Amino acid sequence: MKKAITAVIILLLSAMVLSGCAEAEKNPADSKIKIYVSFYPMYFLASEIAGDKAEVITMVPAGAEPHDWEPTPKTAVELSRADMLIYNGAGMEPWLDKILPNINEKRTKIVDASQGIELLKSSEHSEEEEEAEESHEHGIYDPHIWVSPIRFRQQVQNVYEALLEIDPENSEYYGKRKMELDSRLSDLVKDIWDASKYFKSNVIVVSHEAFGYFANDFSLEQIAIRGINPQEEPSPSKMAELVRKCREKQVKYVFFEKLTSPKLSEALAREVGAGTLVLNDAAGLSEEDIKSGKDYITVMYENLKNLKKALGD
Repeated sequence: MKKAITAVIILLLSAMVLSGCAEAEKNPADSKIKIYVSFYPMYFLASEIAGDKAEVITMVPAGAEPHDWEPTPKTAVELSRADMLIYNGAGMEPWLDKILPNINEKRTKIVDASQGIELLKSSEHSEEEEEAEESHEHGIYDPHIWVSPIRFRQQVQNVYEALLEIDPENSEYYGKRKMELDSRLSDLVKDIWDASKYFKSNVIVVSHEAFGYFANDFSLEQIAIRGINPQEEPSPSKMAELVRKCREKQVKYVFFEKLTSPKLSEALAREVGAGTLVLNDAAGLSEEDIKSGKDYITVMYENLKNLKKALGD
């Protein structure tokens, strides 16, 4: 089914390019630039910098799991009319691989927000991922760059530079908003570091391998129940090994995420006599979260509160 959808997408985009249906230039009557982003973290940084100078449209719906989402033919056609497309990169959006070659880059600025950022290799592989790694020179990378606010600031810089390129007339506006976002992220990083000085443990047990950059940048050790793919089920031997590690390291809390089932985290916690808490990778906020005023930064402060409880007790 996915192959059929991809084929339709490619045909539609190719037809538009060949027939000239896609606009060659932005309509001057439209004062706002149109930015498409892959999923929530990219929406947050684009909307924070671009403000009211852009219409920012997220492809992955609120609350959806971005690892498994697939675009519709309609979404792919809309992309061909965008002024900019921003995606996380590092393998997070595999569905873009067959779409990007059919987008007219003279019309649409394509921004891979992972460009220039040092990537971490995944420590957990499924059999399919291991086979893929053998056939690629650089192996399997962890795509969850945004989860670390330190790396997220680098992604902010990439998007900011791209906005200056396509809309230099508003450079002062973008620069001011980018500085404000940088300041908020800097405060967040400082608050995490300050809190970490009082952690009695540096071990976080998480539902899937989404916190590698966060752990790396804040001197923590990540133990993941699942690998990069949150839908991947661990083997009985893997669960037994996790139980052993949790007991050895005297883990008091096992974390789970809002977009993945908590059942495995709860099962592991029961087995080792631990509690459970949420650690949100901020990949997708629900509509309720957004309506209540939550954003990337407020979610990260909620994470910090739970980290203090789990590691500071």
